[in-house]
Amino acid sequence: MAITVVWSSPNKDGLTAAAKDRVITGILSAGYEAEEIHLNQMKMEHCRACGNGWGICRTKGQCIIKDDFAAVYEKLVQADGIVFVSAVYWHDITECMKAFLDRLRRCETARNGFLKDKRCLLIACAGGTGLGAVECLHNLEETLKHMNMRAYDRLTVIRYNKGYMLPTLEKAGETYAARLEDGFDMQY
Repeated sequence: MAITVVWSSPNKDGLTAAAKDRVITGILSAGYEAEEIHLNQMKMEHCRACGNGWGICRTKGQCIIKDDFAAVYEKLVQADGIVFVSAVYWHDITECMKAFLDRLRRCETARNGFLKDKRCLLIACAGGTGLGAVECLHNLEETLKHMNMRAYDRLTVIRYNKGYMLPTLEKAGETYAARLEDGFDMQY
């Protein structure tokens, strides 16, 4: 069982990185594989909306931009589960995460459907007041729903709850991995 953890924050030592580390610890402690993808370290351009708004993403399910997108996309296709961890910017996911998901959504919804019914764990990390964390998760889930992906759980980590939420993420990662293997039915 392999789980891919996609995370985005420019701060490698901040709250988002700590959340990512804790969920990976939980996945590994359950005896499963975890691979992390740090979007801020990838070469990932924004969608160009080529071809009058739709390029080969619509006809071939691919993107014409030659960067790290295709390799990350393939890792998600091969993964048994996906964890998305994002810092919260302006009540939303990071710009790196948005750029990646915009391109992914075009390939998935227009043609491929490779990620349909993938069960995902969603984590939003807000270092400020935390007011935007819930909206961030909502926006992320709405994007995933366009691709017929499913949120298994949605967790917020803010500077005021990190003392108990970071340890909770270990248990969340462990439980998520076990549920992927055992199976679970989710309805939207």
